[in-house]
Amino acid sequence: MDNEAYTLLIEIGTEELPPKALQSLSSAFTESIGNALKESDLLLNTNLPWYSFASPRRIAVKIEQVLRLQPNQLQQKKGPSVSVAFTKDGIPTPAAEGFAQSCGVPVDSLETLKTDKGEWLAYTQTIQGKALESIIPDILNDAIHRLPIPKRMRWGHCEHEFIRPVHWLLALHGGVALNFELMGLKSDRISRGHRFHASERISINDADQYADELQHKGFVIADYSSRKTTICDQVNHITQQHGLKPVIDPELLDEVVGLTEWPITLEGSFDQRFLNLPREVLVETMTAHQKYFHLVDQDDQITSRFIVVTNIDSRDPGRVRKGNERVLGARLSDAEYFWSSDQKIRLMDRFDRLKTLVFHNKLGSIFDKSYRIVELAKKISNQLDLDAEATDLAARLCKTDLVTEMVGEFPKLQGVVGRYYALAEGYHENIAQVIETHYLPRFSGDKLPPTGLASSVAIADRVDTLCGIFACGDIPSGEKDPFSLRRASLAVLRILLENRIDLDLSELIDWGMELYQVQEWEDIDVGESVRQELLEYILARSKQLMSSQGYQTNLWNAAMSGKPTRPLDLLNRMESTKRLLDENLEIATSIIAINKRISNILRDIPNVPVSPKKIDISLLEEEKEHELVQVLLDIESRVFADKQQGKYQEGFHSLFGIGIYIDQFFDHVLINADDPRIRDNRINILQSIRSMFFDVIDFSQIRLEKS
Repeated sequence: MDNEAYTLLIEIGTEELPPKALQSLSSAFTESIGNALKESDLLLNTNLPWYSFASPRRIAVKIEQVLRLQPNQLQQKKGPSVSVAFTKDGIPTPAAEGFAQSCGVPVDSLETLKTDKGEWLAYTQTIQGKALESIIPDILNDAIHRLPIPKRMRWGHCEHEFIRPVHWLLALHGGVALNFELMGLKSDRISRGHRFHASERISINDADQYADELQHKGFVIADYSSRKTTICDQVNHITQQHGLKPVIDPELLDEVVGLTEWPITLEGSFDQRFLNLPREVLVETMTAHQKYFHLVDQDDQITSRFIVVTNIDSRDPGRVRKGNERVLGARLSDAEYFWSSDQKIRLMDRFDRLKTLVFHNKLGSIFDKSYRIVELAKKISNQLDLDAEATDLAARLCKTDLVTEMVGEFPKLQGVVGRYYALAEGYHENIAQVIETHYLPRFSGDKLPPTGLASSVAIADRVDTLCGIFACGDIPSGEKDPFSLRRASLAVLRILLENRIDLDLSELIDWGMELYQVQEWEDIDVGESVRQELLEYILARSKQLMSSQGYQTNLWNAAMSGKPTRPLDLLNRMESTKRLLDENLEIATSIIAINKRISNILRDIPNVPVSPKKIDISLLEEEKEHELVQVLLDIESRVFADKQQGKYQEGFHSLFGIGIYIDQFFDHVLINADDPRIRDNRINILQSIRSMFFDVIDFSQIRLEKS
């Protein structure tokens, strides 16, 4: 029989899958199976695309031109060299006989392999290709184990695990059903349609007809992207009739696509009195709770209309519409009640109620955290010359909306709700803004809080968290970061860098740790080693941040040689060095060469001390030695002054100026003098020069691109 190539279709049918994970599961499933078939030489054409299908009750993959059998393969085994395999008389040695026995053939069936390194015994055998049907169970098992499933489940009495209980397994090669067993199920050509519209079994005749047969017989649009397009087209068609615009959040759209197999779009409305509620409350109610798309008018004002995507083609769509309107109305009535009820208690009167919310079992309540935020924010504001009274007020209020009923119902609106309540109580816009924006940035690439009070409170909030979690020993390891300390570190760095706030991380950490020391929490360590570990942890995140902004890693490594603890200073060093490399390549090349020459000499001298000692002027003998030290002492003070003022460009020019004196020193002065005191003093001169460079930038880390 010829080795035919047909389309392979695999479908795993399940209980409803998590909608937010559906796309990633489907993509991973397809990639695993496609790559495994490719590695098994079962793909006739490796350039053809692979097709993914995913709906709430299934993930499937379709791959074209898959062979029925693996091609036969020639396998060559290499044995001993001919000189070892035979005696001078041509008699096989035990080495040859042992190799032949391992191949299952007599010695005279072996061949001779000629190479550049001599001749060797070899044996070539034909490995028969396996049938697709015998290979696919292992491929599927491996693909299932590779799926990005954080928590697997079991069902019934079986020992199999998957993200949801599995109910059917379809496997077709062209029109032929493959016969194997997986997860306690036997594969066949049977699929299932829509749970309500086509609950009977559907027999798929051919792998290439899968999507069409499911759609026409089963009321299932199996292709994820096709369902997404269908939903968007229906939404736009409805809204255009009324001159409105849908607000389609990409994450919500993906979730709705993952919830439906046969999407039907309906328009609904709610009582206009609810438009008096904050826009964010209306949107959160419709999107997070009900998975509706809200509509806006041409002026981007929210309207009392919404779009619901159902998973059923009802014979009475009006009834479905009214049902959704009734549910939404009830939720909005609750929100209206919370809005009114919450404002009967002032935000400041809620401060003590924060004692009921736990921040960390070793670090107290949100009330305790708020106290520390207030003290930290005041120190930061004092450093930045901000209003102390306003800082105290904003920091005290920043977490108070956490104990409102509105935030209890809509947790994502923390801060937003507080801003509205603060404005309603007559607080200044600046105070209300802090309550909302001190949570920023919430994720990578998110906007930042404004410069001023909001940034001070935002930094204080993160620094307190970082200090507390490090002090109690819950330091992230590997991929685990339950308290989001990486995100908190990046937030602090971004606020300081992008808002141009010149604060010292080491000082911030000291302030934060001292507050935990004052509160005298048990089982925490606020010692110097923990503080240093936290400082290094935050600064390590700056490497990732700078890389995302286009800076080379070696530039970060070079700038960190001076151990800067102010992120703006670190950025200034990197920017200045990059500018030097871009605009003054001659100076950069000279400085790099100086560093390299000194480093090479010191590397070849044994027992060189780590840190330089004070240069002994009385031990200077040569003229060029005197000149170099004089220039060094002069430049050191200027480089130090430039560094203190952040004028690194000027500092680089000063460092460049010492180059000619170093060259003359090497040409006329013997480093390895007979007198050990003179030798050590000369080594110390070089150490001092290198240390002066390192204190600004370690130019030995810089790699110049070859033109």
